[in-house]
Amino acid sequence: MRAVLALARHEARLLGCLAVWALRHGRPSGPSGPSGGGQVFGYARGQGPVMAGLAFVCVVETLTMSVLLRHWPAVHAVMLFLDAYTVVFVIALYASQVVRPHLLTAEAVRIRHSVHVDLRVPPAAIAAVRHEVRTTHPRTDGELDVPVGSRTSVTIELATPVTHVTLFGRRREVRVVRFHVEEAERMVRSLSTLARSAT
Repeated sequence: MRAVLALARHEARLLGCLAVWALRHGRPSGPSGPSGGGQVFGYARGQGPVMAGLAFVCVVETLTMSVLLRHWPAVHAVMLFLDAYTVVFVIALYASQVVRPHLLTAEAVRIRHSVHVDLRVPPAAIAAVRHEVRTTHPRTDGELDVPVGSRTSVTIELATPVTHVTLFGRRREVRVVRFHVEEAERMVRSLSTLARSAT
């Protein structure tokens, strides 16, 4: 039951991101502008064509199934709904990446990916940060990898662990975080400055 509720929340948040993206024309959400005083670091650049291609494949599948199931109206209606929702899901997934960027404020660094990951790291917990491009990420205890297109570009080492909560509520302590960001060098400079000021 807990897993079902977690998935329902996940779907609702994705659709909420799609609504925000549509209403704000893709502008990032969060305390990032003049009033919030934070910095936004995106990671969705380059994902648009991939998601558009995936959505196109889903549309082609929808049309194909419509032809194949034209003599079974009830089955066709069910498949049409599922296929249409898949297209919406793909678009919502991209929208969530656009409107939920990484955020850097005086209180915390929020490392995000769509609605799946939202890790808050206090600046005082940062021991080291570096620009490091990696394309392989073996699963290791105490490490959290948040790749985009199998790639991470920034690595943060923590002096004290932070708790990462997974989609299904599982909690794990992490001391190393790797994630992708478009302006990696700028983020490394900003993080280094913030970490120094917090000590």
